[in-house]
Amino acid sequence: MKKILIIQNKRIGDVLLASLIATNLKKVFPDSVIDYMVYDYTTGVIEQNPAIDNIIEIKEKELKKIPVLLKTAFNVRRKKYDIVVDPYAKFQSRVITLLSGANTRIGFKKREKNPPLPFYTHNISFLKEKSKPCGKSIEDRVHLVTSVYDIKNPVYEPKIYLTKAEEQYDKLNQYNKPIVMFGILGSTPQKSMPYDYIVKLIDFVTENYDVYALFNYAPHQKEDAQTIYNQCKHKKQIIFDIYEESIRGFVLLMNKCNLLIANEGGTVHIAKALNKPTFTIFSPYVLKEHWASFEDGKKHTSIHLLDEKPDLFSTDREQRKKIEEDPTFLYKQLTPDIIIPKLDTFLKQHFN
Repeated sequence: MKKILIIQNKRIGDVLLASLIATNLKKVFPDSVIDYMVYDYTTGVIEQNPAIDNIIEIKEKELKKIPVLLKTAFNVRRKKYDIVVDPYAKFQSRVITLLSGANTRIGFKKREKNPPLPFYTHNISFLKEKSKPCGKSIEDRVHLVTSVYDIKNPVYEPKIYLTKAEEQYDKLNQYNKPIVMFGILGSTPQKSMPYDYIVKLIDFVTENYDVYALFNYAPHQKEDAQTIYNQCKHKKQIIFDIYEESIRGFVLLMNKCNLLIANEGGTVHIAKALNKPTFTIFSPYVLKEHWASFEDGKKHTSIHLLDEKPDLFSTDREQRKKIEEDPTFLYKQLTPDIIIPKLDTFLKQHFN
């Protein structure tokens, strides 16, 4: 029986996508025990996953303290894992992997450079380009496993698992029209489109479609969400008093909605893992080919400034860093007038 540890000390979407590493390792080692180390606020997307035997919760701010990092690493070492997989490959996860003592340590080689220390026994290069509809980010994570182990039919679709009780979630039962979940704010300011733009999109949907709108945002963004709500024209069609603060709560709420319209981020990956249609608005600095998964122009579609105004966009790494620091100018170029025709086509496919 193999003891396996996967370390993904990053955010919600990354944790969900990297759960495919566990799914595929279970195909290779069906009797293995797989532990998954993640930040404590991300566990809602991997609870009940049959490929994950134990979730090890860590605190993001604490792990950045060297004494806590070393204590965590030596706790891992005491568990005597056979295999450690590090899909994030940053300082903290590399240290934990190196000190784990595992005979097999798998991680990414960043920008084709060999790491300064033998963090991994298997340094896996990122794929040069995507070849599957799942998008490059998912394909890279599965590639970590298939580069080391032979898998005939790898799994590329992340899935969120609900209990029967969770499937009976009833907070939206009183509403008798389709419900559109709006991810009105990104996880960071750099991933959030201008507020007046998102208001125009909400107004368009509530004016032209017989639906209710529901808002998703982080708990600390409530004041901003209230500002957006106050500017909307059709408040009777907006369900503003139902909100879930936890990630798992959002999962249950999203599972009862018809589709998602959102800034690119973890909520999009959650909706897809629940088999819900999605319309994604990409921040200008995010590479669409990496994060746009399973897009077919019908069930899942998106819009990116690169698609509409390629002359304004650069794929150069340093230029993207500058854009990420302040994407305001470029975000303003992706106006509602550009977004709405594509959004309208998407909605007609699902509501007409």
